[in-house]
Amino acid sequence: MKILVISAHPDDEVLGPGGTILKHAAAGDEVSILLACCGTNLRYGREEADRLKATSEKVAEMLGARRVLFGDLPDQGLDTLALTDVARRIEQTIAAVDPEMIYTHYWGDINRDHRVLCEAVAVAARPYSARGVKTLLCFETASSTEWGYPAGLPSFHPQRYVDISAHLQRKLDAFSLYTSETRPWPHPRSREALEARARAWGSVIGAEAAEAFVISRETC
Repeated sequence: MKILVISAHPDDEVLGPGGTILKHAAAGDEVSILLACCGTNLRYGREEADRLKATSEKVAEMLGARRVLFGDLPDQGLDTLALTDVARRIEQTIAAVDPEMIYTHYWGDINRDHRVLCEAVAVAARPYSARGVKTLLCFETASSTEWGYPAGLPSFHPQRYVDISAHLQRKLDAFSLYTSETRPWPHPRSREALEARARAWGSVIGAEAAEAFVISRETC
């Protein structure tokens, strides 16, 4: 199976579906990762942005992904672009990868880049635009998704859970490579908090650890 993970920023691909990527890779699936917002960077200088790209390549290898692609969309600036422009660039990646399953951000996230990207993916992956895409799943992003509901956005209510018990420690090790993005406990992006989150979702389904997803579309 061909899998495409579309995330806004370097580290989102691990925070959300990192363990699931590892599980897909272990099953022999072909996983591609698109980090969409690697153009004009409003948070970091060029040197740090280049370092993040290099780290992303190491992370992708550690997760077992076949490739990591870098978009040129502006970091923390997707809401300054027309949705059609963002969707067009996503469409190009979907056409090149031809995935059966896509993972992307949840639409109720407090981070605007995440919300805009989710909407753009929904546009680009419409059945008559991307006929090969059978499943579209949305992941949570620690430190962002949980703050959507207080801002009036829909809360994250997953319908699909993936047992990542065998892959949790490697997910945490991969995230630890993003040294500029990790935070000390009890921050949601600390190693301890990410492990606690995975174990909490695991307890829902009777597993040691899990990741949770909202189903945007699924064709059987």
